[in-house]
Amino acid sequence: MAAAPAVAPVVAVGTAIGRRSVAGWVLYDLANTIFSINILSNYFPLWVVDDEGGRDADFAIANSVAMALMFFSAPLIGALSDQARRRVPLLAGTTLVACALTALLGTGGLATSLVIFVVANYFFQAGLIFYDALLPTVSTEENRGRVGGLGVGIGYVGSLIGLGIGLAVEAAGGGKPLIFMLTALLFALFAIPCFLWVRERPRADAAGLNRAAARRAFADVQETLRRLRGYPDLRRFLIGRVFYADAANTLIAFMGIYATKEIGFSDTRKDILLLVGIVAAVGGGLLWGRVVDRIGPKRTLYRVLVTWAVVLALTSGIAFLDLPQALFWLVAPLMGIALGGTWAADRPFMLRLSPPRHLGQFYGLYAMAGRFAAIIGPLLWALIVNGLDLGRPAAVLSLLVMVAIAAVILRPVADARRAWTAEELVPE
Repeated sequence: MAAAPAVAPVVAVGTAIGRRSVAGWVLYDLANTIFSINILSNYFPLWVVDDEGGRDADFAIANSVAMALMFFSAPLIGALSDQARRRVPLLAGTTLVACALTALLGTGGLATSLVIFVVANYFFQAGLIFYDALLPTVSTEENRGRVGGLGVGIGYVGSLIGLGIGLAVEAAGGGKPLIFMLTALLFALFAIPCFLWVRERPRADAAGLNRAAARRAFADVQETLRRLRGYPDLRRFLIGRVFYADAANTLIAFMGIYATKEIGFSDTRKDILLLVGIVAAVGGGLLWGRVVDRIGPKRTLYRVLVTWAVVLALTSGIAFLDLPQALFWLVAPLMGIALGGTWAADRPFMLRLSPPRHLGQFYGLYAMAGRFAAIIGPLLWALIVNGLDLGRPAAVLSLLVMVAIAAVILRPVADARRAWTAEELVPE
């Protein structure tokens, strides 16, 4: 499902070493999802609002600051990754910094922890650029959707682990800072196989990372933006991604708060609700990955967007219309299915549209689009909830509008396999 048949893994996936590479890559998805569920979606936002008496806007602004920093630096990071002989050491460095900072969350006051969160989240997001660009290394054209879907599906097992940590700590009478420390530890432990097992073929045109490389990277960013004009489908995809990623990421970030404050769930019922959604996401990632291989990433993504529209309409309508609380149990599995499908279709779609030689640079723009969405979404939520005082259900309706806009933008994009020129392929 990639852009070019010439982008092959270092070894065939069917070999012993190839299976280890796939396993290491997939386990990193599990590792980073532990961070995502506990820090970005559940326990840290609730620590801000419930334990420290903060507002939705406090967490939203901190998250948007981290995303703004990533927005401006993602293209540079992607360009640097294209000049490195291997991406795995860069992934290891950013991951370990994120883990170290995560362990410190909650050890100071609200303001201190929000600053730590900004930096930890920045390094977490930076690592995803290197991680996503490793997908061609551990897959082939024929199985890329399945490998990506496997990463998404197994990755959400990390969410089960993350919530399990939280439930165990809370049952033992521990506080959320202990959850943050255990999250950091397990993130690091499950990420290590990726650092050790993924076998990259060193780039023949690697220039090394130094001051000259940084200057070249700045020049490459400008060239990437110019080069993007020659790939109109990729440009339109990245714009559309801003809108559907905005909806998905914002709902994820505030679902814990929404379930407790708007629907009236207790903390325990909220965690069980999220567990139901995560189990659905595991199956959804595996299912949607096979759908990608059968009908292509674009048609798959459109089906996912329809699922998101149903999720958002239900989420808002239950609170707006004062419907029975039990209906919210329908939201969790549908949200999990949509979430698993988003990333199972999203990454192969990106690979279909990107020339292999400049994959790191364009993944920088891919990350840039997602991070721009992560700036706008939380700020829009804060404006609607705290600024205009319209309430959280109205904020959810704004996300439904974002999904509709994404569907319109993506409609003309073709996801047929490209015949890349020699200049667009990675040198042997």
